[in-house]
Amino acid sequence: MTKLDQLIKDLCPNGVEYKVIRSICSIDTGEQLNRSGLLEQGPFPVYNGGINPSGFHTEYNTLANTIAISQGGASAGFVNFVTVPFWSGAHCYTIQNINSCITSRFLYFLLKNLEPVLQGKKQGAGIPGLNRKQILDLTIPVPPIEVQNEIVRILDAFTELTAELTAELTAELTARKRQYTHYLNELLNSQYPTKTLGELGTFVRGNGLQKKDFVESGVGCIHYGQIYTYYGTYTDKTKSFVSPELAQKLKKAHYGDLVIATTSENVEDVGKAVVWLGKDDICISGDSFVFRHKQNPKYMAYLFQSEMFFQQKRKCATGAKVIRINDVAMKKFSFPIPPLEEQEHIVKILDRFEALCNDISVGLPAEIKARQQQCEYYRNKLLTFEEVKA
Repeated sequence: MTKLDQLIKDLCPNGVEYKVIRSICSIDTGEQLNRSGLLEQGPFPVYNGGINPSGFHTEYNTLANTIAISQGGASAGFVNFVTVPFWSGAHCYTIQNINSCITSRFLYFLLKNLEPVLQGKKQGAGIPGLNRKQILDLTIPVPPIEVQNEIVRILDAFTELTAELTAELTAELTARKRQYTHYLNELLNSQYPTKTLGELGTFVRGNGLQKKDFVESGVGCIHYGQIYTYYGTYTDKTKSFVSPELAQKLKKAHYGDLVIATTSENVEDVGKAVVWLGKDDICISGDSFVFRHKQNPKYMAYLFQSEMFFQQKRKCATGAKVIRINDVAMKKFSFPIPPLEEQEHIVKILDRFEALCNDISVGLPAEIKARQQQCEYYRNKLLTFEEVKA
């Protein structure tokens, strides 16, 4: 029998009392901080409930070891435990005046366990928000303090171990990606004569396809947003489909064509390309181009991932909130173009590096997710109690 089991057996064998949160604490809303007061560095972090501070400030309005909950936006309902004095922003709830029947750290773990419930209570069409009443009305178990302390000890140790493993796995993934990028740029930066994309092929602008046109089966299609959110360097299968009737009206990509996203929210994603290697033609959306050429398809795709490409697209990408790049500019992009035999040799090397990186990229995030799910599982198990019978 573990120490926790013994404590539960001795102190609450028939269950524990459940209390409404409003009966054991209060919830305050933070204070608005003008943009001029938000610093890149400073003595006190500024939190609006997120896992990371949104900046720093010269003063604090909340003491250390306080539970913070994001009130609005995509992170609404996120529960944090801030261990240093901090400035609580206008979109941050903080738990205050906690009753002596419960410790702040135990309450934090209870609320963290209820995070999916809180996030499910967000309301609002534009910027979703979480009303403090929705938190205060929740009911939670309140075991004896000795039981709370032992559970906190276990969960703190497990959380620390999970964080360490996640950091190690993330560092490994970052190192592998950096290595892949290094070899990609080294192999593509050859001494062969350069040619422009305009000399190597032609651009075909996509038309008409929108997400609302997707159907469960039909003719394969690639929407421009999927190029930087779903696809890798190349593919022979599509995630989405359109009806045969609509497909007749849309521009197509043939085997070996690059499908290029010409619109994004950032410079990194705009201009990204995926090679179509399927046997049947597929449809492409507006805000994308097909680049048709007679080079090795994968070699061209790797060029679009290179530093050479990035430096050239950065100079001609336009826009502020929405970044765009056009075919007039891309036609002038120049790259070293070796003979097809050498292109194939380079592609074989890069394919091996990409396969290694992708294997790790699939494996490591899966491992990280598994560790986090394991932590959540044990937290839920430790925080589940029978309610004492009246």
